Amino acid sequence: MRKLLYSMFIGVMVVTMVVGMAPSAVSASSHREAPLISNDPAADNTDLYAFVSPDAPNTVTIIANYIPLEEPAGGPNFAAFDDSVLYEINVDNNGDAKEDISYQFRFRTSRQNPNTFLYNTGQITSLTDPDWNVRQTYTVTRVKGDDGKVLGKNIPTPPVNIGPRSTPNYEALAASAVTALSGGIKVFAGQRDDPFFVDLGSIFDLGGLRPFNGAHLVPLATAPGVDGVGGYNTHTIAIQIPISQLKGPNGQMIIGIYASASRQKIRILNGDGTVKNNDSWVQISRLGNPLVNEVIIPLGKKDYWNSQDPSKDQQFLSNYTDPELAGLINFLYPVIGDNAATHIDTSGRADLVAILLTGLNVPNFANLNFTGDTKADLLRLNMGLTPNANGACLASNPSPSDQANPMGVLAGDLCGFPNGRRLADDVTDIELRAVAQGYGSVVSGLLGVPNKSPNNAVGDGVNQNDMPFLGSFPYVATPQQGYEHTHHAVGSTTTPPIP
Repeated sequence: MRKLLYSMFIGVMVVTMVVGMAPSAVSASSHREAPLISNDPAADNTDLYAFVSPDAPNTVTIIANYIPLEEPAGGPNFAAFDDSVLYEINVDNNGDAKEDISYQFRFRTSRQNPNTFLYNTGQITSLTDPDWNVRQTYTVTRVKGDDGKVLGKNIPTPPVNIGPRSTPNYEALAASAVTALSGGIKVFAGQRDDPFFVDLGSIFDLGGLRPFNGAHLVPLATAPGVDGVGGYNTHTIAIQIPISQLKGPNGQMIIGIYASASRQKIRILNGDGTVKNNDSWVQISRLGNPLVNEVIIPLGKKDYWNSQDPSKDQQFLSNYTDPELAGLINFLYPVIGDNAATHIDTSGRADLVAILLTGLNVPNFANLNFTGDTKADLLRLNMGLTPNANGACLASNPSPSDQANPMGVLAGDLCGFPNGRRLADDVTDIELRAVAQGYGSVVSGLLGVPNKSPNNAVGDGVNQNDMPFLGSFPYVATPQQGYEHTHHAVGSTTTPPIP
């Protein structure tokens, strides 16, 4: 319905511009997780984050990233949003797993000088600098029910971070692209450092974890984790919205969020090198909880999963209750799999259903982020929990000086994943421990799941991002510079403590 409404809205706009003949009217998570979308990076939704803004606690910040493993030096045609993709951030605020509010982003690329191969012909000192040749602007539309409202148009993105000669004051350029819209909303779209941190090289080598090497297949020496995403960029869509605009019809404070990307059904490649797209929109990428389509959904269902709305996720239930990853960990790590006290259950995993498909409704904290019995892969956020200035809200002895714990709810920090997701949350370790039933004291006590040792120390050895996050919107770190950057930084093997 949302995509149909958008198509109708665009059609009305086009007719208006053509009939009016007025010149002033023309003013326009997952990293390669599925076979089809891995061949379409501009539409690949790599990550999704949602949290109550620590420096503006009456708002929620939602961050959706697209384009995986973006090479910073990838000129002269640097990575960019795709003008033919419909990017959306979708919010369910009544517990039926269907979007009640959608924020739609459409981009438009312009070239100031088509007779040069250069992205820029001189130093870029502002968002209107004539030396900046390839620019993008975007339109933001909010769809609520059958009502579509344009919140802003011709909003500029910043250039990519090229290097010291082209973009010497990059932080200032990017900051000038943060745009305030009516109703207290802020938006930003543009290149950022990829905030995800994970040892991709080890995990996709049959689920290996360098700090715990010593498998049945090939015994290897233990080693620090290596951040496979380090040194790469992504393209971020960030929006900060007053909580009052996201509440449910009865003041519901728990929302479910997913991001998506859609393309039109028909793509025509013309003989002159141009492309034309038409027909209805088809969803080709979506993301709620991190890592689900990568390691929970099997290969034969990944493309189909991307095409489905979260409200239809009951059909994938067995992949959550009987996760393949659990058996793989048992096999690779004899200290876990061969010991009755630590062996991971490979079936009947109602705990994973609660964490990933319904939210947590637990005795000691009442309803943390439970949205009802409809099973849907959504990133759920309780907007009623207010963090301190550091983004933390610990379960006991709250203090303004508390630091956010990257292990989130597992460590008693209720403002962390799986209640929303902050940029610094170590979701890889959290989900590995969830699968391994190595919970912290909070979750083990609430869900009745044992806190098994050494399962509760499982992790990939990469515990923080390679770049520092910002203290204010859009929070995502400055992108890696094309002129000078380093890939695959070795991460700390220090594992955050679980109380």
